Amino acid sequence: MWQHSYTSTRAKRDSRDVGYHIWEGRTSLGDEPKSGRPKTSTNEETTTHVDELNRCDRRMKIREIALKLEIPKSTVHEIVHDTLGYWKVSARWVPKMLTEDYKLQRVEISQRLLQRCQQDNGDEDTTHIGVGPGGDFQANNNLFDNLITGDETWVHLNTPETKRDSMTWKHPSSPIIKKFKVQRSAAKVMATLFWDAKGVILLDILPQGQYINAARYCSTLDRLIKKQFVAEDLGS
Repeated sequence: MWQHSYTSTRAKRDSRDVGYHIWEGRTSLGDEPKSGRPKTSTNEETTTHVDELNRCDRRMKIREIALKLEIPKSTVHEIVHDTLGYWKVSARWVPKMLTEDYKLQRVEISQRLLQRCQQDNGDEDTTHIGVGPGGDFQANNNLFDNLITGDETWVHLNTPETKRDSMTWKHPSSPIIKKFKVQRSAAKVMATLFWDAKGVILLDILPQGQYINAARYCSTLDRLIKKQFVAEDLGS
C-alpha cells in the first residue's frame, strides 16, 4: 500500500516538473551539461608541468608532484608512466670510478696489444680477431695465451653459506629445517690473484698488519716471474 502511494506521488511530481519545463520553452527531454570538476585533470598544461618537475629533480616522488601541482596521485602516475614514458631505475654499481687519464691508458694498452698481435702474426692482413661461433674471443696467434691478469680482493676469514646454498629437498611430512643466522667475520685479508688462459698462476695472501706498498708489490711480482719461469721450464 505504501509503495503504491509513493510511486503514484513520484509520478505526479515528475509530470509537474516536465510540464513546468515545457512551459518555460524547453523542447528536449535529454540531460543538459552540468558544470563542475572535469572528468580528468590530464591535459597538455599539466603534462608539461609534471615533465618540468621530473627534469628538475629526477628523484622527486609521485606524491610530492601531486602535492605541488594539487592533483590526484593517480593522475600524476598516469602522466609519468603512460604519457611521458618515465620509469624509475637504480644507478649501476661499477667497481671503480675511472678518470679520463685512466680511460686513455686502457685504450692505449688495448691498441698496443692489437699491434703486438699483428706483429707476432707477421702480416696485418692475415690476422683475424673476432668472436667465434660459441661467443668466445678468437685470434690466429698465441698472444692472448701468454697474457697474465691480476686483481686484488678482500677475503673474510669466515664466510658462511647463504640461505640459498643451504636449500634442501623437503617432503610434506619432513620436519621443518632451522638455520641460525651467522654473520661474516670482521677479520679479513687482502688476496692478490694472477691468472692466464690456463688457470691460476699465483695467489698471494697479505698477512694481517701489513699493507700493500711499492716494495710489497714488487716482491709479489718477483714471485710471479719466478713461478712463471719454473712452470715454463717444467713444460718444456
